Amino acid sequence: MTITANQVKELRERTGAGMMECKKALTENSGDMDAAIEWLRKQGLAKADKKADRVTAEGRIALAQEGGKAVLVEINSETDFVAKDENFVGFCETAAKAALAAGATDVESLKAAKLASGETVEEARSALIQKVGENVQIRRMASIDSANTVAAYVHGGRIGVLVEVKGGDADLARGLAMHIAAMNPPYVRASDVPADFVAKEKEIELAKMSDKDKAKPADILDKIISGKIAKIVNEVTLYGQPYVLDTNQTVEAAVKAAGADVVGFTRLVVGEGIEKVVENYAAEVMKQAGLA
Repeated sequence: MTITANQVKELRERTGAGMMECKKALTENSGDMDAAIEWLRKQGLAKADKKADRVTAEGRIALAQEGGKAVLVEINSETDFVAKDENFVGFCETAAKAALAAGATDVESLKAAKLASGETVEEARSALIQKVGENVQIRRMASIDSANTVAAYVHGGRIGVLVEVKGGDADLARGLAMHIAAMNPPYVRASDVPADFVAKEKEIELAKMSDKDKAKPADILDKIISGKIAKIVNEVTLYGQPYVLDTNQTVEAAVKAAGADVVGFTRLVVGEGIEKVVENYAAEVMKQAGLA
């Protein structure tokens, strides 16, 4: 089958592998993107799928907090220009405060929440659309209400984190929120990592090993694989990662030293999981003109 340049481009973006390696991976796997990613990983040419890190939609994450109660709200716009507009930014901040005041736990209850003006958040959203001339959507929200220590942190209006910590203090919780924003750990601790994820990583690590290593005694081979898996698990868990505020220790060490424990966290990124259509106007004009 024919492998297109767009397929190669997407695979490069998702894995960071070279162009020729990506083309070969797609050819070897009949154009199957997921199979090509796994093939590259087994060849040691890619570490992981980077597609989830791409931010494709525009908008803003807003937060509001009062003690152990905190909310994050993601509101999307069509363009980055509107996302920076003072009217849009103001609406985001107002919506987050309304969510906190109303105790909203989902988008529908947030839309129905009343503002100081007497209008609902949904009515204010409709008015904002008329003002900025773009579609504006309240996409999702996250909330927490706990007697434990809670931190809410937003980085650049694009990444928002809520973290709940049992024990410790506000400084520790905020530091952890900043770490989560920067390092994006999918899980808190090793016991949270799914068994199927570990099994797949073992399969990949085994496939990457040389025939000489594979011929080693089973107990030695098992130790080698276990060491590699332990490293991978550390990379995907909050507790296993080096703490960004003190890289000489892990997050787990920092938390335990404070006599604390992380209950859980939520991390939102503007537009994650949304694929934005990119218009190629030059190509479209050429196509209509019969030149492409």
